[in-house]
Amino acid sequence: MEEKVKCKYGPSTVATLRVARLGEMGAFLDAGTGNTSDDILLHRTQQTSPVSVGDEVEVFLYLDPKHRLTASMRVPKMKEGQIARLKVINVSKDGAFLDVGAERGIFLPYAGMRGRPQVGEVVWAKLYTDKSGRLAVTMEVEDEIRRASRPAEGVKIGDLLHGSVYNCTEKGVFVFTEERYIVFVANKEMEERPRVGENVDVRVTFVRTDGRLNASLREPKEKAMLTDAGRILEFLEGRNGRMPYSDDTSPEVIRDRFRVSKAAFKRAMGHLMKEGRIEVKDGWTYLR
Repeated sequence: MEEKVKCKYGPSTVATLRVARLGEMGAFLDAGTGNTSDDILLHRTQQTSPVSVGDEVEVFLYLDPKHRLTASMRVPKMKEGQIARLKVINVSKDGAFLDVGAERGIFLPYAGMRGRPQVGEVVWAKLYTDKSGRLAVTMEVEDEIRRASRPAEGVKIGDLLHGSVYNCTEKGVFVFTEERYIVFVANKEMEERPRVGENVDVRVTFVRTDGRLNASLREPKEKAMLTDAGRILEFLEGRNGRMPYSDDTSPEVIRDRFRVSKAAFKRAMGHLMKEGRIEVKDGWTYLR
């Protein structure tokens, strides 16, 4: 009795297969087992150009709703080891799936995540082959971005740059700009921490000797003072012109209520008092 040859192809892989025969549904690709019942269907709707018997076709393999190995000529638009900004198309209990231009999304395991990406978000990710031989993606792209980056040239303190967040740490976030500069934003330089993948505008605060940059997501102090003052006035107007907060209030309470530091709060309060917009009495602040 002949031993059955096991199909060496699996889902979420790219392979070059020969067209063995044509049928009403499409083309059938030789799975290399010697058994025509193992041939892999390349449906007409999954063909990007006509195929003929004997053609060698590069295809992306995946499981159809009935868990049958199926082929598509819509293969990933990026190569293994490459990084790109990819859209999150699904999130499951095991991870997420990102759009790489193939017939199906490519799996992003939890272990390869930076933060917890949501459907519709766009994140930096790298395509690779996992231990089981399947294509997968990871958001661990620090080494690739470092190699793709270049030292900042002609950048001055105060310049505005646009980029996207590719990693978050306990100390802050890292941004990769359109110019391919690496930028670090410390926690103290942002009111709210952006999500990984989010596009941000950063203001350069320091140019390092290695060509990397430090930056802030906050407005310049003068502009920020006016913004914070407006926030305080809006808060007062919503509380009948008074609030139990002043310069004596703890930094924790101020940050919780107004999303600013104690120093920024004091600058805004001083500005409003100088303009005669507010007065402070017994720890309370009143609109004048």
